[in-house]
Amino acid sequence: MSLNSIFGEENQSIYSIKTHGAGPQGSLPLTPEMLRELPSGDIFGMTQNAGMGWDPSRLLGKQVLIIGTLAGIRDHDGTPIALGYHTGNYELGLQMRAAAEEVTKLGGVPFASFVSDPCDGRSQGTTGMFDSLPYRNDAALVMRRLIRSIPTRGAVVGVATCDKGLPAVMIALASMHHLPTVLVPGGATLPPTEGEDAGKVQTIGARFSNNELTLEEASRLGCVACGSSGGGCQFLGTAGTSQVVVEALGLALPHSALSPSGQPVWEEIARQSARAALEMERKGITTKDIITDKAIENAMVIHAAFGGSTNLLLHLPAVAHAAGCKIPTVDDWERINKVVPRLVNVLPNGPDEHPTVRAFLAGGVPEVMLHLRKLGLLHEDALTVTGETLGANLDWWEKSERRAKFRQLLIEHDRIAPDEVIMSPAQSKQRGLTSTVTFPKGNLAPEGSVIKSTSIDPSVVGEDGVYRHTGAAKVFTSEKAAIRAIKTGGIEAGDIMVVIGGGPLGTGMEETYQLTSALKHLSYGKHVSLITDARFSGVSTGACIGHVGPEALAGGPIGKLRDGDIIEMIVDRNQLAGSVNFIGTKDQRLSIEEATRVLEERETHPDLKPDPGLPDDTRLWAALQAASGGTWRGSVYDTDRIIEVLNAGMKALANEKKENLTTN
Repeated sequence: MSLNSIFGEENQSIYSIKTHGAGPQGSLPLTPEMLRELPSGDIFGMTQNAGMGWDPSRLLGKQVLIIGTLAGIRDHDGTPIALGYHTGNYELGLQMRAAAEEVTKLGGVPFASFVSDPCDGRSQGTTGMFDSLPYRNDAALVMRRLIRSIPTRGAVVGVATCDKGLPAVMIALASMHHLPTVLVPGGATLPPTEGEDAGKVQTIGARFSNNELTLEEASRLGCVACGSSGGGCQFLGTAGTSQVVVEALGLALPHSALSPSGQPVWEEIARQSARAALEMERKGITTKDIITDKAIENAMVIHAAFGGSTNLLLHLPAVAHAAGCKIPTVDDWERINKVVPRLVNVLPNGPDEHPTVRAFLAGGVPEVMLHLRKLGLLHEDALTVTGETLGANLDWWEKSERRAKFRQLLIEHDRIAPDEVIMSPAQSKQRGLTSTVTFPKGNLAPEGSVIKSTSIDPSVVGEDGVYRHTGAAKVFTSEKAAIRAIKTGGIEAGDIMVVIGGGPLGTGMEETYQLTSALKHLSYGKHVSLITDARFSGVSTGACIGHVGPEALAGGPIGKLRDGDIIEMIVDRNQLAGSVNFIGTKDQRLSIEEATRVLEERETHPDLKPDPGLPDDTRLWAALQAASGGTWRGSVYDTDRIIEVLNAGMKALANEKKENLTTN
């Protein structure tokens, strides 16, 4: 590299330079009152708007900020000039453009801003995962600052798709209590005509390493998994679950979650959302009218009915915190999951391998809600961004042409009956679908843990609906060591894998989909259990217990386990009750009480430590969210709690300094 290689072939047009310009034609639509009373920033903003090319005569229209997670640069024909982080944020510019054009058509002035998001699939098994969950809080913070930095905006439209970007936008909009806000879900990637979904395809390395896939098969499957260049993964992971949850909150339009990315209906949803935002502004409806305790509970009900990602146990409490609502507790989640049937038959939980676009065609969230309203499980008086109540929206949906046509399209295109994808409670029970999540406790998880119990392979569950596994622990202090064991034959049927040090203090609470996906798609995997203080991808399945609290590095008993320790796991999928306990060693079985005492007296695992690659940014996030109540309160930044802890700490340090001076 040299100066000549950088500057040696300059385009001569660079020397054609202007040093001034005439500026826009026309005049700002100012009045004497505006000049006397408005802040200088409001007037200078109009100057900037004209400078960017907006017609000065149209500057007084209602201003709408469209904030999205767009990434990448697309050419006019859609080919990439620069790639995005993932399909979920690559096409969002089309939806944002559609929303902006609708605002303009209605006489408004659209603004656009971007805070892109990472890809959890891309960062699996890498140090990039250490930034995944912390990103959510920081992105929401930046989005809030950007929203407040356009003081003249009358409404905000969010556009997002995937695992952390969509929750970040939800949190940011929920914080805008006195503004009208609408969220546009970024939709779903089309499945390949022939191939595997984006969840299963992430296991080609593990399957190849276990001689269950050839190199040629892995190469082809890895290439074709995304059937379109945009949208969230084709399964009901965290991205898809977040989309249905935001619709259930009433913050997104009815039948907007999981639409096929790039299709006309997907762009039309953005236009309709822009209309809704302006109508909300006209009627004086704001976010605090939409996101209420009733809306939060409706979202929890839909989460259970869809069989959604356990990551929403982190995200929905954070939305509630931002909105000033009651934060759901474990007791609340248990109460709802015990009465709400799982009705949706899609990947990854099945029982059939329907992609999420089929759930959209079958009627999506409102179709599920039609079944739930008959059971009396919804707050139908909750207000939504349509300006109508949830009940009124469902009355419209039930008789709508839209419902009938999309359900018919599913039959025509895929030869699938809509009621096979979104089932009635009776159908669901007949197919063996069980409620979504269970929260095991025990001497390894005294503060609790979570398992998506509905996704345990039924063939390893007893006839009474109870999963039981007692076995020897194989303990790993990093995910890398655990996946290495899977790939090199270190794990076999009957093992209980224990991965410690994966909580906020160790890795930023990394997502361990490498492990859960490998176990799902390896022939012996259903006979292996996993316990960790980390978290799981929304597409994870199997007998996998995560979110174990306290985490190992906070002194949790899970951090005291050793290879060969005997663990007993019991998960009742019908009663949603579970336990996870250390019960001794191969040579000495103990009662629960005796085993608990042994754990209390043990030292922590000698190899347990934070990952040496943990960024300072994530260490700070871990400390702040811990001071705010930790993962069971949504890993939020609770300003009052943080300030209280800081003040107490500074006071203690000052007292310590005084004592040292007195002593010396």
